[in-house]
Amino acid sequence: MESGIALITAAFFCASVMSAFSKEATGVSPLLLLFLQYGISFLVFVPPVLKQGPGLLKTSHIGLHAFRSVAGSICQLLFFIAVKSISLLDAVLLSNAAPLFIPIVVLIWFRKTVQPLVWVSLFIGLVGICLIIKPGPEMFRNPASLIALAAAVFSAIALVATNKLSETEPPTRILFYNFGISTVLLAPVCAFVWKPPTAYEWMLLVAVGLSYALTQYLIILAYRHASAAQISPFNYTVVIFSGILGWMFFGNVPDFISLLGTLLICAGGILSIRAGHPEGRGHAFGSGHWHLFGKPKTS
Repeated sequence: MESGIALITAAFFCASVMSAFSKEATGVSPLLLLFLQYGISFLVFVPPVLKQGPGLLKTSHIGLHAFRSVAGSICQLLFFIAVKSISLLDAVLLSNAAPLFIPIVVLIWFRKTVQPLVWVSLFIGLVGICLIIKPGPEMFRNPASLIALAAAVFSAIALVATNKLSETEPPTRILFYNFGISTVLLAPVCAFVWKPPTAYEWMLLVAVGLSYALTQYLIILAYRHASAAQISPFNYTVVIFSGILGWMFFGNVPDFISLLGTLLICAGGILSIRAGHPEGRGHAFGSGHWHLFGKPKTS
């Protein structure tokens, strides 16, 4: 289990570094940033996938792969937009509030009941979100916090789709199609927003792509060494790392209200995760949230 915890912590350190690089790339279009993030990650994953043979790519769920890729791409795009206008900590925290929305997504998608404990975790997390975004007129003048929160909703949709895929698909195949489909869909769009990056921006773009690929690889390794129940709460180490990086490189110092909101969102998310994970061994993308729900409602 210790190896799993170390690997998942390293993964989310890489995720926070990737987020910091994306914030630094202020002059780069979010669409181009997204395209190169997926494109570089796709190139990194192609050799090991091909080495395992073409059989690894066979799937009967290409539609769900595409749906998951679109939802994930929208999530990342919204994050890249938001992080340019708000602190690194707030952008990462709000966009990682997905566990709070997963029960709602599953309730709507699969019409399954939700355990009371999950609603408690959702309430705790939503109170924290309110403390972070500070509802009021200013929220609509600078909607970056709402955009980051919308990223969490699309992240929840992508995670539920990933969970469904993981019932029959190995993690490597899911990542291959995620990176590949996203890259293909974004390529023609980026042709309309192309602006040659500077040498410094190219370094940032490559760093974003490599750190994102490394994050995904470390997550796969982590779930091979420990169960989802044991290591998923450590996902929120990304908040700690992002807070430190935001303070060190961008001068972002959260106030007391924001810190309290951060604690509540993390507490709500961890409670939701702990309520949903079985105690058995997990896999890289089995979020375990299916265990939050009872039998489907009959119409």
